[in-house]
Amino acid sequence: MTTAIVTDSTAYLTKEEQEAYNIHMVPLSVIIDDTSYEEEVTITMSEFYDRVRNEKKLPKTTQPPIGKFVAKFEELAKDYDEVVTIHLSSGISGTYQGALQAGEMVEGIDVYGFDSEIACAVQGFFVIHAAKLAAEGKNAKEIIAELEKMRASMQAYFIVDDLAHLQRGGRLSAGAALIGGLLQIKPVLHFENKVIVPFEKIRTRKKAVKRAETMLDEAIQKHGVLDVAIIHGNCEEEATAWMHDLAARYPDSSFKMSYFGPVIGTHLGEGSIGIGWFKK
Repeated sequence: MTTAIVTDSTAYLTKEEQEAYNIHMVPLSVIIDDTSYEEEVTITMSEFYDRVRNEKKLPKTTQPPIGKFVAKFEELAKDYDEVVTIHLSSGISGTYQGALQAGEMVEGIDVYGFDSEIACAVQGFFVIHAAKLAAEGKNAKEIIAELEKMRASMQAYFIVDDLAHLQRGGRLSAGAALIGGLLQIKPVLHFENKVIVPFEKIRTRKKAVKRAETMLDEAIQKHGVLDVAIIHGNCEEEATAWMHDLAARYPDSSFKMSYFGPVIGTHLGEGSIGIGWFKK
């Protein structure tokens, strides 16, 4: 039984990671000035932020057409018996549901879906682990069972500069965004029940980052060694300094750098920073 691993572009895996772990990617798109760009394919993170920095109109994001998934699964059916397809939270995108619908349309291969209930590099943790298990010969049901176990220690927190992006994109209530803007709050956000919600309201970015560090410390005390990702929205210098500081404090845990690409960046905005982890 051979199992392929598929994900979408919001896992923001590097090309090197995709090739090393034999991961197949289907991109979401971002629409700027009525032109559609496939993230990680026809527009990069830095190009995106440069394009939209002074735009008054917020870009739109779209999930992959079902036909893209059908084509990918039909291609994989030539060499694989089954697919585990892992996607960003179904609470903020229809991508997961679209992949499942496509799987029902394809013959010759069994498609198993996994809703990460999260996004970005933390979603990527699920994908890479699944790919490693597939390489070991695990079948789809065994892989999904292992991914479910990962949820117990999986956490992610995001700090944004401007709540208006989330509110205009429909990912946060207008009331929460208005209050945050009036009080100059830099809230720590997280995923809860598959959607993005405020975790804690904090008055400054520095204090918000410190609060996220406290959550990391508590997780290390509870779980021991972690895999950690620092995620940034075009503020790499700040993120790199933060990662090096944390890596020095927690030398037994592993740290990697990632980013909020065009689709997630549309909703979080430039200057956002985040952290996520799971137990090794």
